[in-house]
Amino acid sequence: MSKDKEVILTADGLNKLEKELEYLKTVRRREVAERIKQAIEFGDITDNSEYEDAKNEQGFVEGRILTIEKMLRNARVLQDSDVQTDQVGLGSRVFLKDLESGEELEYTIVDSAEADPAADKISYESPVGRALLGKKAGEEVEIAVPAGILRYRIEKIEK
Repeated sequence: MSKDKEVILTADGLNKLEKELEYLKTVRRREVAERIKQAIEFGDITDNSEYEDAKNEQGFVEGRILTIEKMLRNARVLQDSDVQTDQVGLGSRVFLKDLESGEELEYTIVDSAEADPAADKISYESPVGRALLGKKAGEEVEIAVPAGILRYRIEKIEK
């Protein structure tokens, strides 16, 4: 019997997952059930695309609920004292300078369950996250990504 993978979350990430779970259970389930009910009222469900779409959506919602519940069961909340500032680790806010463009970037290194590139939260399992782990302020890193090679200097590391 395999042990489920531990999910390491920030307090913010835990809160976000708990809110999503509550929304899915209280709002989305009810909406999808109503869509299924309306589709059944159209009559024969064997050739009813509204019914099929609603059932597919129901499967997605229930699957997401199960996924979040599993993540929460295996979650460990990252404490502030767990986050290092002498080197990049899980929970670190890393300030980078792109050595080609001069652009300044800021990322928070998180578990893949909490990753959200649009919010500058990158997984420690991503190419950029892996390359940054264990590095110190002042170090330069080269990261192979599908678009080519990225070159950054780590300006500072914060909690």
